[in-house]
Amino acid sequence: MKWDSPWGVGYPGWHIECSGIAIKYIGEYLDIHCGGVDNIFPHHTNEIAQSENFLGHKWCNYWVHGEHLNDMSGKISKSSGEFLTLSLLENKGYNPLSYRFLCLSSHYRKQLIFTYEALDNASNAYNSLKNKIKELKNKENNIDQKKYDLYIEKFKKVLSNDLNTSNAITLIFDILKDNINDETKLKLIKEFDSVLSLNLIDYKEIEEKLLLYIKNKIKIRNMYKNEKNYEKADIIREELLKMGIHLKDTKKGTEFIMKERND
Repeated sequence: MKWDSPWGVGYPGWHIECSGIAIKYIGEYLDIHCGGVDNIFPHHTNEIAQSENFLGHKWCNYWVHGEHLNDMSGKISKSSGEFLTLSLLENKGYNPLSYRFLCLSSHYRKQLIFTYEALDNASNAYNSLKNKIKELKNKENNIDQKKYDLYIEKFKKVLSNDLNTSNAITLIFDILKDNINDETKLKLIKEFDSVLSLNLIDYKEIEEKLLLYIKNKIKIRNMYKNEKNYEKADIIREELLKMGIHLKDTKKGTEFIMKERND
């Protein structure tokens, strides 16, 4: 559907609703506009032409186009047979995060061939990574600030390189192999996962272990207090305080408040 005009070859203007909806609900200035590679032309070309002519200025800073997800026979679609959904994967016993791991292990501008064998491999790799992270001990050592800053900078660099999530995941394995304390590793992985959203750290398990640790320390401190060994009792109070845990002695017993640490 195209025709000649005094200004060149013309195409239908049915893309106008996308410009109208985006400008109404998001605004005249967009940072990132996404879509599939099949939207580059003519859909996004039309959006740019009509929106910027209407607005009189540049509309979007970045146009990001993802490649198609294919199976062995071609692009996955409803008409091709079994339609891939997260619900379908869950019904087959897969963790949706294993599928996310599979996608992030490839580049968004590279065609991804989906097979259940590939998903099985991704699932095994994801579970292996989580198990390695689970072995880390939160001993409340001092953060290795030099290493922490180095890896944060590396992480920003790989993501700035056209959202290279594959290299971002490789960095996590590099952290696990590096000779740095576990607390620094956990803090770095927590920061990375705030972007990758792979639920790499089992926060519930860590909280339960920390809670058990605090209760045990309070029990020992109370024992020292009963023995009137206030010096050792104060050492435990200071130890917990450095972890952001504030103790409060009441008639009902010792209570504690956990505050966010700045480091």
